[in-house]
Amino acid sequence: MTRKIVIPQEEAEARLLQAGETVLLSGMIYTARDAAHRRMQEALQSGQELPIPIKGQAIYYTGPGPASPGRIIGAAGPTTSGRMDVYTPPLLAKGLRIMIGKGMRSPEVVESMKKYGAVYLAAIGGAGALLAERILDAEVVAYPELGPEAILRLWVEDFPAIVVIDCDGNNWYEIGRAKYRR
Repeated sequence: MTRKIVIPQEEAEARLLQAGETVLLSGMIYTARDAAHRRMQEALQSGQELPIPIKGQAIYYTGPGPASPGRIIGAAGPTTSGRMDVYTPPLLAKGLRIMIGKGMRSPEVVESMKKYGAVYLAAIGGAGALLAERILDAEVVAYPELGPEAILRLWVEDFPAIVVIDCDGNNWYEIGRAKYRR
C-alpha cells in the first residue's frame, strides 16, 4: 500500500508511518545539504532565526543540477544523509518532521527522531531525472551564494519515497537484511 502524505506534517501523522511503507509526498519541501546545514547550525548557536520555517517540514538532501531549457529543475537525486547527522538533532528539536535522502543514519539521529516524532525517507539514488519530474516549482529561498547547496523551496506532487526509519526507530534497512540472514 502506498500512502499519500501532505507537507507540512503534524507529529501525530508522522507517528502513523511505518518502516517499509511507500509514500507519495505532495506540498512544499525544502532542500539542504552539508553547507546549508552548517549555516543553519551556526544560526541556531548564535540565537538567530532559521532562514526557513522548520516545524512540520520536510528537508530533502539534494543539490539539484541546473535546469535544461524548458525544465523547472535539473536532476534532483538524493545525497548521502549521514553527512547531515551532526547537524540534525537540533533541527528535529525545532520540529523538523521528515528527512529525505539515502543511506544510514547515526544512532543519535534515530534517538532524536524517536524523541521528537520524525521520520527518515529514502528516495531512489540514481533516479534524479525521474524524481525531478515530480517537482512542479523550485525557488532559492536561502544562502544563494552556496550555488547548488543553497536552500530551495520545492513544490512537489506525488514525490515517491520509502519510510526507512519510523518514529519508533524501526529501520527498514535492518529489517530487510534480517529477513535474508540464516
